[in-house]
Amino acid sequence: MSKALLVIDLQNDYFQEGRFPLWNDEGALKNCVSAIEMANSKKIPVIIIQHIANSSKGIAPFFNEGTTGADVHPRILEAAPDAPVVVKEYADSFLKTTLEETLARLGTTELLVCGMMTQNCVTHTAISKSAEKYVVTVLADCCTTVSEMIHLIALNALSTRVTLAASNDVL
Repeated sequence: MSKALLVIDLQNDYFQEGRFPLWNDEGALKNCVSAIEMANSKKIPVIIIQHIANSSKGIAPFFNEGTTGADVHPRILEAAPDAPVVVKEYADSFLKTTLEETLARLGTTELLVCGMMTQNCVTHTAISKSAEKYVVTVLADCCTTVSEMIHLIALNALSTRVTLAASNDVL
């Protein structure tokens, strides 16, 4: 199997100085950086997913193009300086993006998914119709959302469709 690590929406607006800070933001960031480092050491490609709000739908509360809040967190960019960045505007990272082409170019058959927010973009990407051709594992310790309860509820719901694992167990 050829793995790829998808790092979804680790963007400044989700951290304490941002417009929509999440629960356990620093813990998820630390674990994602560690996962990237493990992937790099095993030559597993890393793909960064960045959400940019669609300005034609009006100004969004966060992730507006050209703002520092929409920028990928600098620690992620430092850990994966050569990773391709796939820009999306929907929760599903496959929808109207270059993700499938990027994965095909890499010969990917297995997705390791992590990021923000567990119940939204992580879930919609992991169970996307387009993800069905891959073996999908969500790195539960590398995800977060608005609260621990919503994070755990989302992981429980995902557990019926994809594998959940700790990053250390699959990287």
